[in-house]
Amino acid sequence: MAAPAAEEDALARYRSPLVSRYASAEMGFNFSERKKFGTWRRLWLYLAQAEKSLGLPITDEQIQEMEANLDNIDFKMAAEEEKKLRHDVMAHVHTFAHCCPKAAAIIHLGATSCYVGDNTDLIVLRDGFNLLLPKLARVISRLADFAEMYADLPTLGFTHYQPAQLTTVGKRCCLWIQDLCMDLQNLERARDDLRFRGVKGTTGTQASFLQLFEGDHSKVEELDRLVTAKAGFKRAYMVTGQTYSRKVDIEVLSVLASLGASIHKICTDIRLLANLKEIEEPFEKDQIGSSAMPYKRNPMRSERCCSLARHLMTLVLDPLQTASVQWFERTLDDSANRRVCLAEAFLTADIILSTLQNISEGLVVYPKVIERRIRQELPFMATENIIMAMVKAGGNRQDCHEKIRVLSQQAAAVVKQEGGDNDFIARVRADPYFSPIYKQLESLLDPSSFTGRAPQQVAKFLKEEVRPALIPYQSKMGGKIELAL
Repeated sequence: MAAPAAEEDALARYRSPLVSRYASAEMGFNFSERKKFGTWRRLWLYLAQAEKSLGLPITDEQIQEMEANLDNIDFKMAAEEEKKLRHDVMAHVHTFAHCCPKAAAIIHLGATSCYVGDNTDLIVLRDGFNLLLPKLARVISRLADFAEMYADLPTLGFTHYQPAQLTTVGKRCCLWIQDLCMDLQNLERARDDLRFRGVKGTTGTQASFLQLFEGDHSKVEELDRLVTAKAGFKRAYMVTGQTYSRKVDIEVLSVLASLGASIHKICTDIRLLANLKEIEEPFEKDQIGSSAMPYKRNPMRSERCCSLARHLMTLVLDPLQTASVQWFERTLDDSANRRVCLAEAFLTADIILSTLQNISEGLVVYPKVIERRIRQELPFMATENIIMAMVKAGGNRQDCHEKIRVLSQQAAAVVKQEGGDNDFIARVRADPYFSPIYKQLESLLDPSSFTGRAPQQVAKFLKEEVRPALIPYQSKMGGKIELAL
């Protein structure tokens, strides 16, 4: 099948589903060509303004001309220039100069390509974190509300995916929240640790700027400080090669990969709970779970999160390898790789956070199903309580233990071999040996007596750790989110 010309049909070319299908408009714009090249022009303006303030012969008219054309980008001309020059930065220098003829001579003065390339990347990474952090805070907030609502609801705990002691629905949710709170701290730290590359020159020595300022080291340092401040950074890296250290990219994608692991675990738990029919993600009125099986309610949102989280977790391998093979002051084999992995990491993180927010806002709990499963397993868990009650009533601990061992094995055989319900308590009631504690059996089997301090842990955790961590994001909590697809 012949593909039509791209100009005739936009659908004839591959488009990343990260942008076309899933990610938010804000994150899509953050990694867009318009944001990138608009930022380049602003960086050239910052450089010219700072150089002028430090005494270089740059006029107000030149500065004003640059300011007036920051977003007046002729992308067609830039593409033609790049095709001719085989150099993206110089193509945009020429394109900017074309609409700023008076400023043409001082655009990019003293700078190398990485002045705009790397500094823009750092701005985009910072802005990407600023988009992700409120979304992560919203997810934590929604799950905190859920945990608070179900702090007291007993549920069967699992270790090795085998029945274990009881916990509560809210306490289990707090395990998810704690991981996400760690991610919140890690993302904040990674964002705050970012520095600006600044004005460092071709190999990081600032030689070109030292020449421009006729050997005045103090002016070169001030130039670096001024441009860094204009770009909204508090600090610049003191030493760089031609690029900022690619180890920075490792730190950035590591925290995003860690976030991916957290969300994968949460959504796997939700998928398992959906199979148990205890908790389900939201399922819309007209939603179809299967084209062949109309009754199915597949956890497709959680499955999407797991699918994309796996992609996010693998992306950190790219900067790990890139940083390890950067020869001396830099090689260009980092460029094409970084164009893909940096953008995809933030886009993917954006998608799974939005999806998890949607899930957390519509989680459905089925207490009767949860109670039924507890009743199937609780009798065996209550054996120690029964022994203690019998001893207090005057019984012998060893005799009671043997009685319970025999009865529990008989009940287990009914469950496993006959497919029946757990009748252990009925067997206890039928045995005269246990008559001294007949009236206590109901209280001994109260599920809430098996959850320990789970409700108190939920309340303390939410009050002392979770809610305070969300305070900086209170104004950005927003309403519910609807998924386009």
